[in-house]
Amino acid sequence: MDLTTNYLGLKLRNPLVASSSPLTRHLNPLRQMEDAGVSAVVLYSLFEEEITLETKMLDRYLTEGVESFAEALSYFPEAPTYRAIGPEAYLEHIQLAKKHLEIPVIASLNGVSTGGWIDYARQIEEAGADALELNVYYLPTNPDLGSAEVEQLYLDVLRDVKKTVNLPIAMKLNPYFSATANMAKRLVAGGADGLVLFNRFYQPDLDLTQLEVVPNLVLSTSDELRLPLRWIAILYGRIQADLALTTGVHTSTDALKGLAAGANVVMMTSELLQNGIGRVGEILAEIVAWLIENEYESLEQLRGSLSQINCAAPAAFERANYMRVVSSYGPGYV
Repeated sequence: MDLTTNYLGLKLRNPLVASSSPLTRHLNPLRQMEDAGVSAVVLYSLFEEEITLETKMLDRYLTEGVESFAEALSYFPEAPTYRAIGPEAYLEHIQLAKKHLEIPVIASLNGVSTGGWIDYARQIEEAGADALELNVYYLPTNPDLGSAEVEQLYLDVLRDVKKTVNLPIAMKLNPYFSATANMAKRLVAGGADGLVLFNRFYQPDLDLTQLEVVPNLVLSTSDELRLPLRWIAILYGRIQADLALTTGVHTSTDALKGLAAGANVVMMTSELLQNGIGRVGEILAEIVAWLIENEYESLEQLRGSLSQINCAAPAAFERANYMRVVSSYGPGYV
């Protein structure tokens, strides 16, 4: 069975990619994931805050509202508490991974401004990364900040990085744009080679005993697959960029759904953290078995077959789905 796929100009042996996670921080698990069968790895993110805390634009975003909430800055960690591996070590990690792995190594930059991290994009390229994923993790809480300005932030970051490096670039997006399809189109026009759907914004929790806001990490479940699945299906064939589905991929069925929607690759993290790296081999074997059972000759034959442009009922991805779901449920009342 031919499982090969193309992503960011890279020919991959199969569509399973290990996304950015603690597993990609060290060489041993990277080797284990390669041996298990992943076709590429996205390294853990290098945060803009690890590069500089003095960028004027970054300072603007971090200090918005501080006058009203004096504790705001105290919630942001001091550099030593999160700099487990700093910028220089990150570059060394790329070099080490490239030396010992045969599969492509994709670096990840996480930030909000066009400041110092742009220079590190160039150094990441020089360190040997095969591609770069830009994770613009920004939640606009300022009520005076309009959608156009927020969208321009993403486009500016992409523009400046694109001018800096020749690496293929994927933009990792959040699902909260008011016009997601248009934003995707603009990013591709701005030079994005791929889109990763979607980033998970980790929501804080409230501790009623201590009266504190506390960080809260919850790993994904297969139920979260449907949001990126829908948008992959909508965008497939409408934009000229590769599509990566991330969030909610735990089983071979999840992976197959993502591919049928139109994804070039499906990315996994939570399943590997919960149930071990060996799950990669199991999922690949199940994908092959399903394709053979359903008489597919290659993975490419499946890709996009259930996208909106190829679906017999394209309205199922739009408002009609909402109407049907709402009217279909009944608790048994007459």
